[in-house]
Amino acid sequence: MNVVRVQVQRLVLVGLVGCLTTFSDPAKAAAILPIWQNAAPPPISDNPLAFEAVTIKPSDPNLSGGTYFRVQGRHVLAVNVSLFDLLSLAYGLHPKQIVNGPRWLDTSRYDIDGVPTMEGRPNRDQQRQLFRALLADRFHLVFHYEQRELPIYALLLDKGGPRLTRTSRQPQDGTNFSYTNQIVLTAKNASMATLADGMQASFLDRPVVDHTGLTDRYDFTLKWTPDDSPARDTPDAPPDLYTAIKEQLGLKLVPTKEEAKALVIDHVEVPSAN
Repeated sequence: MNVVRVQVQRLVLVGLVGCLTTFSDPAKAAAILPIWQNAAPPPISDNPLAFEAVTIKPSDPNLSGGTYFRVQGRHVLAVNVSLFDLLSLAYGLHPKQIVNGPRWLDTSRYDIDGVPTMEGRPNRDQQRQLFRALLADRFHLVFHYEQRELPIYALLLDKGGPRLTRTSRQPQDGTNFSYTNQIVLTAKNASMATLADGMQASFLDRPVVDHTGLTDRYDFTLKWTPDDSPARDTPDAPPDLYTAIKEQLGLKLVPTKEEAKALVIDHVEVPSAN
């Protein structure tokens, strides 16, 4: 199979709160790209999270700084993002799980700068809440969920069982899930849902559904060589992703079709003026 897309240019979840980033020039990419580092959340407020002030502007097509979400001080930034990007981040879905959108779903791009009502730095789940509120308020998004048959990867136990080390961390200690450009993926305190989410967000061309039945959290490292890497033909190159997952984690990715959650867009508009 040659369907793995592992490129620096691909959107990946990055940063303290699960931000998305991509680089138009691989040389601009950091040596280590955190897919997420979900720290312990700030105190929970009784009020729904939203932006107290936010601007949305069309992106400048002449700039080539890439696409990313970032928290900078009290500001939550989204640069050169499409509606597809916003929906994927806000609802934690693969793009193939988003259906019935307008033609401009992936072509119109925006720069967003918002200050949330909450104090402190929002974690990944809180940032998702912020962008959900933004989509409803400024894009007038209306949608519903359906179960639809979709092409997916099933994450399963390989014969012989998992080769994973249970973490010594507590769930509230947070999760780190990052990779280098080589590619070496490092996970700390990660569940199988974390692995599935990270794989579909950063590397694979379809949703990944966890069918391992494993409920613990683990620390692990995964090394593989992308299909399009020039290093693939060198003698000491790590194996492809499918082989690496089997040999190093005792898991396997199986392409199949099954009923999966789909976000069906009923109505959405070009964002209202600032």
